[in-house]
Amino acid sequence: MEDVSFEHTISANLVDDGKLLDLEDKNIGIEELRLLAASKELSRVEQLYLSQNQLCGEAIEMLCQVKCLTGLTSLYLNHNIIGDKEAKSIAKSDLLKNLKCIMLEANNIGPVGAAALAESPNLKNMEIIFLDSNPIGPEGARSIAASNKWPSLKALHLDSTAIGDEGIVALAESKHLAELEKLYLCSNKMGNAGAIAIANSPYLKNLSALSIWRNEIRDEGGQAISESQTFLNLERLYMSLNFIERPIRKVIRSSELAKRLTTLVMD
Repeated sequence: MEDVSFEHTISANLVDDGKLLDLEDKNIGIEELRLLAASKELSRVEQLYLSQNQLCGEAIEMLCQVKCLTGLTSLYLNHNIIGDKEAKSIAKSDLLKNLKCIMLEANNIGPVGAAALAESPNLKNMEIIFLDSNPIGPEGARSIAASNKWPSLKALHLDSTAIGDEGIVALAESKHLAELEKLYLCSNKMGNAGAIAIANSPYLKNLSALSIWRNEIRDEGGQAISESQTFLNLERLYMSLNFIERPIRKVIRSSELAKRLTTLVMD
């Protein structure tokens, strides 16, 4: 892109009275990000979409140097090529300091990148993080569970992150997640051990939404969920596509938990 073309791209995609800049799937690369860094009058931008631009390496380094987005509260970087190295750079960037939401879904962030984000001093205002479809594994989940750097966190999205029972148990035992309101753990090969751990967690009592569908929970885990005293504030529960047999599914549907819920999605 030439400078004039990119200036036009910015102006054409700056909407909502200058609060949203949508550069998703716009072939944004290093040069465009360099021009973005030099841009002025973007302090009103609160939401920046950079999804689906194949961003990685030097392009992410350039993004991390952008200083003009002082009002940014939401950053969308899903469906790029961000790995551990890039995640470490992002974690150090001042760009994150006012963020309430960061979307990193469908990248290649592993345990090292997850640990860097978990220990970032710049994410103290973050309320929502999407790490779905990144291979952070149990080690990455343990880093998140051990971190006290996300005190404002309300929603944690970890669908398809290969954290398994080990990672889920670590999350259930984390005192740092006591303010969490929404937890998404779909497609993680969670079995009874993980289900029992979250059902009995002393720290997940503020959950209003829990999504655990497409896992490997069987009758014992389903029974624990139905009897849980942790989920007294739960409003929405999504648990389809597990291995819970029909009699226990019937128990869950007739439980006190089900009576409190506004939404129960189950086979």
